[in-house]
Amino acid sequence: MGAHPGPPRRPTSLSGTGAAMVLGCYLLWGFFPLYFKLLDAAGAMEIIGHRITWTLVTCLALVALLHRWDRLRSVLVRPRLVGSLCLSAALVTVNWSVYVYGVNTGRTADAALGYFINPLVTVALAGLVLRERLRPAQWAAIALASFAVLVLVVMQGSLPWISLALAFSFGLYALVKKRVAGQVDALTGLTVESGAVLPLALGYLAWLSVTGASGLQGPGAGTALVLLLLGAGPVTAVPLLLFAAGTRRVPLTVVGLSQYIAPIIQFLLAWAVFGEHISTWRWVSMVLVWSAVAVFAADVLLQASRGPRA
Repeated sequence: MGAHPGPPRRPTSLSGTGAAMVLGCYLLWGFFPLYFKLLDAAGAMEIIGHRITWTLVTCLALVALLHRWDRLRSVLVRPRLVGSLCLSAALVTVNWSVYVYGVNTGRTADAALGYFINPLVTVALAGLVLRERLRPAQWAAIALASFAVLVLVVMQGSLPWISLALAFSFGLYALVKKRVAGQVDALTGLTVESGAVLPLALGYLAWLSVTGASGLQGPGAGTALVLLLLGAGPVTAVPLLLFAAGTRRVPLTVVGLSQYIAPIIQFLLAWAVFGEHISTWRWVSMVLVWSAVAVFAADVLLQASRGPRA
């Protein structure tokens, strides 16, 4: 969730440590549904409230351990930068909320579809908003993914809103982070973002407690639920920090292709573990999206094979 201080490096050789970090973060993200399924006794928004609260606690502990208070203060005295981080915090909170809601209501496959589409949305936003020049293969992949969504809308008679909300919230989040790249490191950025939405999180948790609607007051309450909710902080922070550190050590091609590990795992969990019903037209849509991903990945590999000039 945070950018890196100074101009980002563009490594041309594969670092074993960096590759392990990137692989580790996407594996953790892929298996997230298993963790959040254990929190069924708490509602989706209650989980998000705890996730924000304990992520901030985790970050502040790391800031103290690594003696990075000066970095945090240097960001907090820059109103425009703080404003950008507040916007990114709002976007990622929407993303987290929709994701947890999807998983805990038996729609993990929809969440996986969203994260398959997300990289293509990010590329489309780069072309439309940042005016970056897109290659024909990239436009073809975007068109194919858009057609897949259209198939679902027409044949199922409903908009796959969970998939689209996840794809666009994280795509817009990436766009905001692009604009603050080089101004804030990963840990500091995550700390500020968590702090920005903390009042809402604490207010909602307090309201649940006062009205007796908290999962911690229900029949499923117990030590296990408390520990799992506390663990939501480190579970959120660790893969984000692994991602931030790993992407500085490996070529962008590795990062670009690795991002499909998580939705593949999530889709397999939805189908084989959670027993979610996947209609014929959803399979057709997924095949179209996978085809778009294949076009996108082939283009990435082709450009990488042409060397630095590509």
